[in-house]
Amino acid sequence: MSGQRVDVKVVMLGKEFVGKTSLVERYVHHRFLLGPYQNTIGAAFVAKAISVGGRVVTLGIWDTAGSERYEAMSRIYYRGAKAAIVCYDITDSGSFQRVKFWVKELQNCEQNCRIYLCGTKCDLLESDRSKRQVDFHDAQDYAEEIKGQLFETSSKTGQSVDELFQKVAEDYVQITAFQVMTEEKGIDLNQKRENYSCCHH
Repeated sequence: MSGQRVDVKVVMLGKEFVGKTSLVERYVHHRFLLGPYQNTIGAAFVAKAISVGGRVVTLGIWDTAGSERYEAMSRIYYRGAKAAIVCYDITDSGSFQRVKFWVKELQNCEQNCRIYLCGTKCDLLESDRSKRQVDFHDAQDYAEEIKGQLFETSSKTGQSVDELFQKVAEDYVQITAFQVMTEEKGIDLNQKRENYSCCHH
């Protein structure tokens, strides 16, 4: 798997215990593991190929450690990322405050990285709506402010998990198609003809 060509480097960021690993498990392996997860140390890598409009796109997903002591290490993993899924637990307002730290980091270090905000653990609201500590509209306003997109998910039920990663892949395809189109418009036609003739004897 490590030798697989990856089209989009996707990094998972967020406070520890917000459910980043559960999200990746649900998306890649279609499962939800009960019981406490072992803390991610450094980062775990997994790749998944999906189809977008007849094209196969491979997402290379880096699940980074959420503990503050691993922050410097996480910076290594988000270098060159095309997309960042910044997670928070909708029942933990502190985890949403931490999102703002990671967004600033990305804006300073990886300006071409698209940001997707991901509220996790929606299933916890099914039995008790009062558990919600992060208002959907507040999160939506913040997503618009940073030109990001918001998804509220549940790794337990699978709610919006596939949609989130599908959107990452679709945005990548759209952006690369736009870049190719823009580059083609800027090509010098004479230059193109010369290249063609020298390469075809």
